[in-house]
Amino acid sequence: MANYNQERLHQTRLGATADMSIDQGLRSYMLSVYNYMAGALALTGLVAYFAYAAAVQETAGGPLLTSFGETLYTSPLRWVVMLAPLAFVLVLSFGIQKLSLAATQMIFWTFAAVMGLSLSSIFLVFTGESITTTFFVTAAAFGSLSLYGYTTKRDLTGMGSFLFMGLVGILIAMVVNFFLQSSALQFAISVLGVLIFAGLTAYDTQRIKGMYYEGDSVAAAGKKAVMGALSLYLDFINMFMFLLQFLGTQRN
Repeated sequence: MANYNQERLHQTRLGATADMSIDQGLRSYMLSVYNYMAGALALTGLVAYFAYAAAVQETAGGPLLTSFGETLYTSPLRWVVMLAPLAFVLVLSFGIQKLSLAATQMIFWTFAAVMGLSLSSIFLVFTGESITTTFFVTAAAFGSLSLYGYTTKRDLTGMGSFLFMGLVGILIAMVVNFFLQSSALQFAISVLGVLIFAGLTAYDTQRIKGMYYEGDSVAAAGKKAVMGALSLYLDFINMFMFLLQFLGTQRN
């Protein structure tokens, strides 16, 4: 009996040690995801601000585009800048298995920088104060939703298909409204956009948490962290852009 009890105690200690190891590994993995995401947001913000500063010269008569600004915002190059982030996302999504960790990281950071160029035009439309306010509102909402996704015991898998269908619907509505230019439809799109990306933030956080596997190699774990950061980054940016339609103050 004494030997049996000692064996049970030994197994319990081994199990507790294993659980602790998994918990520490998971925390390290999720911290890496959030660090990548935060770094990408910071890079995007800096590139957006300095690109706008280089593209626009403030004058007494109002903002005046420099030659760089005309190239960035009015020439055919603007379509390249607008669509380039999508190309980087596709490369990461479909080529992740063939890419090395270093290449994955390089593409991710380049994507964040190009996204900054693409988003720099919002400074032409909205005031800097309202952009800053919207950013912090988005950060607070994102943090709460991601924390919920990380800690909840509820399985959010079922939300994925529903949210994806809603996302497709929004994309179709945005294409239609490009031609209709309806303010009412734009308002509805913005409301649904905020709700869908709020749900995706919680869903993606739980999904990324579930991607962790203790036996992954350093390269595999690193690439998972980058792809997880990419998902959360896109959730944050899209939520921010839709909220900006409500909270942003347009320039005169």
